Amino acid sequence: MKKIILFLLAAAIVGGGAVGYYMWNKPHKDMSKADAVFAVDADALFLEYEADENAADAKYLGKVVAVSGTVAQVLPGDKTTVVLATENGIFGVKCELDPFSDVEFPDYQPGDKVTLKGECSGFLGDVVLMRCVPAE
Repeated sequence: MKKIILFLLAAAIVGGGAVGYYMWNKPHKDMSKADAVFAVDADALFLEYEADENAADAKYLGKVVAVSGTVAQVLPGDKTTVVLATENGIFGVKCELDPFSDVEFPDYQPGDKVTLKGECSGFLGDVVLMRCVPAE
């Protein structure tokens, strides 16, 4: 009985390690080929989150969303972030550009009209989209 328990324990450890290794080395989803589930204006997306965050999360969270708007600012760094303006004036829609994408990103400037698509990760004062690429 002791040998069976040790064998099952060893099998669980090896299996868990194999799954962990696979998940760690799993290739990233190519966002340039992902279809947007929703296409929305930056103001409309922000207003939905501002009005009812839980309902907006149920609709958008974890889904690929194409958002259109005017660039308010570009935040350089390890991951460049393009902030789209909203009527709020203080908060907007933050689109973190996808560092894993082979897409050629334009040189975004404040005032540019853009449509970006990315995975919605929720509301933190701003609506946040991760791994964004230009929408076609």
